[in-house]
Amino acid sequence: MAVITMIEAQKRSGRYNVYVDGEYAFPVSESVLIDFSLFKGMEVDKDLEAQLVDADNVAKAYNRALDYLSKQLRTEKEVRDKLADLEVPPETIDLTLQKLRELVLVDDAHYAASYVRTVMNTGDKGPRVIRQHLRQKGVGEKGIDDALTLYTPEERLAVGTVVAEKLAKRYHRQAFGTQQQKIRQGLLTRGFDNDDASKMLATLDLTPDVDQQHDLLVKQGEKLWHRYRTLSHSERQYKTKQALYRKGFNLDDISAWLADLGESAD
Repeated sequence: MAVITMIEAQKRSGRYNVYVDGEYAFPVSESVLIDFSLFKGMEVDKDLEAQLVDADNVAKAYNRALDYLSKQLRTEKEVRDKLADLEVPPETIDLTLQKLRELVLVDDAHYAASYVRTVMNTGDKGPRVIRQHLRQKGVGEKGIDDALTLYTPEERLAVGTVVAEKLAKRYHRQAFGTQQQKIRQGLLTRGFDNDDASKMLATLDLTPDVDQQHDLLVKQGEKLWHRYRTLSHSERQYKTKQALYRKGFNLDDISAWLADLGESAD
């Protein structure tokens, strides 16, 4: 039976070289040294040596994972992908993740809940975008569903209303209909559903600035009227009216403006 004849500390902290029968055999981490109670004079067969090598591979992967996890919360998929990028063998990754789970150093349910709370406190995302993000991170559907229960209708309304207010300021120089449409679209894009978007718009209680809307209508109407100058009178009227309506102006306001030009809107 082979015997450990020397255990020598490496220059790198926490690493040791193990010599068997007077010759260098394999390196181990301090954690493996302790877990297996290695000592000079200990007998080592091939099976034990294989176990020590496997345990050391896990220990190295575990330390790499800890370094990755030290910066922020990660999902199991992120840790797995990171270790794979470092060319850690799949079987070692599985054992490393098992150890991380046992020590609650990776917990997808905790990650999902933490992410939802962050969005509620500092973000601008609705449930649909949150679900998409968590899916990309590898969180299962049940974990996502459980985390989203934290995002109550009241919380969604509070977060979404802040978003809607910012969008209202961004588009305040648009035609009133367009402003409302773009606010709604912005909310939908950020992951809120249509019902939530309607409630957020209602909370804003937007009303058009009559003078501002008239000035916008005149400015854009004159450009369109000039653009269609080569068309027949009726076609020019129709095209101008149609284009202004698509831009979100009120149909009655468009007709009144055309009438002010001395033209009939009918």
